[in-house]
Amino acid sequence: MLGIAAALALAPYAWVRVAAVGHIYTVSQAPSAPVAIVFGAGIYPDGTPMLFLTARLDVARELYAAGKVRAILVSGDNSTADYDEPTAMQTYLVEHGIPADKVVRDFAGRDTYDSCVRARRIFGVERALVVSQGYHVPRAVAICRAVGIDADGVGDWTTQHLWGLSRGGSLREVAASPKAVFDLITGREPILGAPEDSLQRSLNSGSP
Repeated sequence: MLGIAAALALAPYAWVRVAAVGHIYTVSQAPSAPVAIVFGAGIYPDGTPMLFLTARLDVARELYAAGKVRAILVSGDNSTADYDEPTAMQTYLVEHGIPADKVVRDFAGRDTYDSCVRARRIFGVERALVVSQGYHVPRAVAICRAVGIDADGVGDWTTQHLWGLSRGGSLREVAASPKAVFDLITGREPILGAPEDSLQRSLNSGSP
């Protein structure tokens, strides 16, 4: 019985890994896509991105500089007035050379599922490169593909030397996968609202 219970508990994680097979790349190997989606991670009280988030943003910068994407959608939590991940992400990217009109903010990406669903239904994303830490990318790819985005992933591994944090993140993925599968099966509705054309305008505003 314990073996069956363990297998059932790990089944969602196994699905995530299988769904992402063949869809994860390095920056240099990544195929082109109109947009990179960067998932929020955490910011300091002064509004600057924490280490893991800056690492994700740096991957997006590399993808833009390499001509792999034409715009960057930063999706994070802004559930309170004094906590604004998307603006912190946009500010960092602009300060590091990305044109302001190439960075679009999603203020209601409170978790990976919400960000993927909103990218598809609010911002009209059909094809994207998703960017996060390497251990998180498979889940992001699997969810985005399940909600209708032709997604490939590019992971950051520069923070893996922080073994305790990275190991904790990997274990967190095992725990987070059942929620991802549950959200997909039930079709949970995140905060939505009216569709936006901000991303399309960014894509139409010129070449990198």
